[in-house]
Amino acid sequence: MKKILLAAGILVGLVCPCLLTHAAEAPVPSAENGMITAEEWEETFPEIVASYNANAANSYRISYLDTDPYLKNIYEGYGFAKDYTSAVGHSYCLEDVYKTERPHALANCLTCKTADFTKMVNDLGEEVYSYDFEELYGSMVQSVGCYSCHENKELEEENLAVTHSYITLALGEEYDGIDPSILTCGQCHIEYYFDPETKATRMPHSDIASMGPEATLAFYDEMGFADWTQESTGARMLKAQHPELETYLSGSFHANMGLTCADCHMGKSISETGTEYVNHTWRSPLEDAGLLQYCAQCHKDTDMAQKVHAIQAEITTAEKELGMKLSDLKDGLAAAVASGKNTEEQLDEVRSLYRSAQWYWDYCYVENAEGAHNSAFARDCLAKSEELIDQAMDKLGVLEV
Repeated sequence: MKKILLAAGILVGLVCPCLLTHAAEAPVPSAENGMITAEEWEETFPEIVASYNANAANSYRISYLDTDPYLKNIYEGYGFAKDYTSAVGHSYCLEDVYKTERPHALANCLTCKTADFTKMVNDLGEEVYSYDFEELYGSMVQSVGCYSCHENKELEEENLAVTHSYITLALGEEYDGIDPSILTCGQCHIEYYFDPETKATRMPHSDIASMGPEATLAFYDEMGFADWTQESTGARMLKAQHPELETYLSGSFHANMGLTCADCHMGKSISETGTEYVNHTWRSPLEDAGLLQYCAQCHKDTDMAQKVHAIQAEITTAEKELGMKLSDLKDGLAAAVASGKNTEEQLDEVRSLYRSAQWYWDYCYVENAEGAHNSAFARDCLAKSEELIDQAMDKLGVLEV
């Protein structure tokens, strides 16, 4: 049984709702794929399901292409130059992947967007990743749901599940010692890639030590992988995904303390009838007074909202400044290529630096916490990116345009 600590009225550790209510047998699924839905759990766990459904309230989107116009230039030739919006509630994952203007020819784009697809891969095997997106989408019903984190098990004491097989393939049966209450969230909040041959989703890590931008870049370089080749520069570029797991486990203070994702993003709530349950509305701890009380155990009377917003403002400002500098590098490289006056060897030196600089910058930019998960790590990523940009600019300065 997972150890449960209750402190300041907050649940520490992501646990099964039954631990706060009562054990129950799983309902008989009505879906053809045999997946138990949130609606089918509702009779037994009404508070849990209501809090899960509340994720639909987070539907506000902003376009990063509007707030950061340089992105269209940096991502030239890739789908994110067409459509890139802020994250919304997990309720919209399936809808969003369908409506996006980014192309999605294959079903592997559904990997973390719907519990139906996860179960299909687990039932039928990895060939599902290479199915046609449009043909498969119509059979997808659930967004991220109960199966994603709890599988189809009866609601017993230990019911967290790492449902994505690529995690076990990469990290092994023991997950390199990563607590399942972190990895259950982290199985989707990670950097990943699609295998060039099988189209299956893969993690570019084999353990915690091989996580992080430097090791991952080396992995991609060794396998000769690129997400796309930019036409104007000829550079083989990488697009980071959303490496929350890697960022958090890369020496963050809270990870070293043993805190899990749930400690900051899921609190214990009490219903109107006095029932205690784990709140499944995933949100910032700054939006939950109870979670802020938990923070206060260490942070005392610190204004946490002010502290976190200051970090995020610092990192966001640095990202924007560096993003424009990266955009200038891209334009300079494109001009050097277009001139036809430089050798491929000269251009490749700059292309390599540009690819790496973009990678380190993007690794920070796409991580959803904007520095709050690991501010030192975020600063290091941006500093490395700027160092590489400066090196590339120096080399570019001696080329003919």
